[in-house]
Amino acid sequence: MDASIRTMDDLVARLRSELLPELGDWQGAGRQAGVLVALTDEDQPRVVLGRRALHLSLHPGEIAFPGGKREPEDAGPWDTALREAQEEVGIDPSTVERLGAMPSLQTRSRFELWPCVGRVPASLDLVVDTREFDSVFTPCLAQFADPGIFELTRNEDGGHSRWVPHFHYGDDDIWGVTAAVLAQLANLIYDAGFDLKRNWGQSP
Repeated sequence: MDASIRTMDDLVARLRSELLPELGDWQGAGRQAGVLVALTDEDQPRVVLGRRALHLSLHPGEIAFPGGKREPEDAGPWDTALREAQEEVGIDPSTVERLGAMPSLQTRSRFELWPCVGRVPASLDLVVDTREFDSVFTPCLAQFADPGIFELTRNEDGGHSRWVPHFHYGDDDIWGVTAAVLAQLANLIYDAGFDLKRNWGQSP
């Protein structure tokens, strides 16, 4: 783990130097989505994650960041991420400090997904919309730099073989794009050194 990351200010400085500073408006068409990677303002920041409701048609029961698909009123990925985070878990957009965005990833449901990283107050009063999430939790981000809970598996799907990352967090299996974002953040902030063995900006 990178010993230079001692405080939240150290972490923010690292993120500001490495993340995409501005995304601008949505470009093109197709299936597009934005998620909020909300990091709490404390020296050991936590990250907001939720368990998707079981009745949802896409990715039911999976662990995910607050966020969702682009809507006509959304000018860009940040608008989508902040709107969805407010609707799903009650994060007030005015309390989010934008730190930057990670490069887009392609989900197995063929969405181009933009992770928008922001700092939020340490004391969050989260309100879960049960139409979207069954529950929400805030694990310590640094835990996802632990190679002991990380696993990379090869999945076969429709004649295609691809590598899929997993974090075994308690009784939960955090996998797919959510795990890829967490692993990339752990690499960026804590020099975790996870090899994801694929270009996540390309279709799976």
